[in-house]
Amino acid sequence: MNLQINPLPTQGSDHDDEPGESHARTYLIGGAALLLALGGFWYFTHAGEGAKPKLTAAAPVKIAPVEQRTMAVIERTIGTVLANSTVSVNARVQGELVKAYFKEGQLVKTGDLLFQIDPRPYQATYDNATASLASAKAKYDRYTRLKNQNAISPQDVDDAQAAYLEAKAMAESARLNLEFTAIRAPVNGKTGPILIQPGNMVMAASSGTASATPLVTLNEIQPVKISLSLPQSDLPRIQEMARTRGLTITMNMHDAGGGKDINAKVDFISNAVTGNTGTIELRATYPNADMALVPGQLVDVVVALSEIPDAIQVPRDAVNTGPDGQFVYVVKDGTAQQVPVKVLFDDNTNDAVQSSLKAGDQVIVDGQLRVVPGAKVMVSGHKKASGDKGQMTSGRRKVKHAQDHEG
Repeated sequence: MNLQINPLPTQGSDHDDEPGESHARTYLIGGAALLLALGGFWYFTHAGEGAKPKLTAAAPVKIAPVEQRTMAVIERTIGTVLANSTVSVNARVQGELVKAYFKEGQLVKTGDLLFQIDPRPYQATYDNATASLASAKAKYDRYTRLKNQNAISPQDVDDAQAAYLEAKAMAESARLNLEFTAIRAPVNGKTGPILIQPGNMVMAASSGTASATPLVTLNEIQPVKISLSLPQSDLPRIQEMARTRGLTITMNMHDAGGGKDINAKVDFISNAVTGNTGTIELRATYPNADMALVPGQLVDVVVALSEIPDAIQVPRDAVNTGPDGQFVYVVKDGTAQQVPVKVLFDDNTNDAVQSSLKAGDQVIVDGQLRVVPGAKVMVSGHKKASGDKGQMTSGRRKVKHAQDHEG
């Protein structure tokens, strides 16, 4: 393709410079606008450089007092409620189950009648054994009189005596079998579901081949036991507390029982540490008079293992973590001062700390993010210390010791 370009007009010298002047004005205006924009950008980005920062207002904070008192070293864990005893009620003789004398879930006492097996075959056997016993006894008595008259040999008397004793044993066995047709509660407890309904044939538990199906299971729930496991690292504290004061657990019932905590004494410490978990089992007994606890139930448990006497305590919210470790802000004369601390124990409410703090010092528990060491603060409220009650607050996580406290 060929491109043809027409020559520029050359006539009219007055018009030769008009396009150049127009371009120059455009470039001049654009350059001025660019300089203005760059100047504005520089002003907004560099106007604060070299200027001293303005003093900010005092940060509003809340404070709480440092306290000094004995602090309990505790562990929090999950406990499992166990029946004091669990009994599977089985038939001791076989026969037709004719009647159940309780409702499922009913509380029964030791000796209460639970089931009745058809007694008629066993009654007949007992009557026959009783008759045989009477005959054997009469024969033995007669032979004894004849022996005294030297009218019978001693061997005949011995045989009569043996037959009498055998008949007596048979009669006693028949009486027991007849008695076993009435199945009674072996312990106080609460019944579960009936596993074999009346009308079925039941087998004796001692009949041999396979284990017989139980008729019902009883759980003794007054009292109950609470089973819990603690790490083996706590074993020295557990043994020392059990030897000196005795171990007690506290269970938080939340909404049950009016939300009150329940205390129970530990009366069992396992004789071995569980190998696969590295824990040791403890059990406590609770009367359970109101039957608030049910076997299999999980409960929040707090165990007091030892004490830190005269511990310097601060609210847990007062402890902060920085590049150099843990610290608290102490308010003195309206100024925040940073004080390093070492946490000895954390009970999820208060921390026992090792530091230069003294009882009565005021520490910041809220608003620390706006606090600068050495800066003024404005106290907007106070928080009261939780006290010892906070140690028993329920929780589902274990407390981790920042440092084992000796003593």
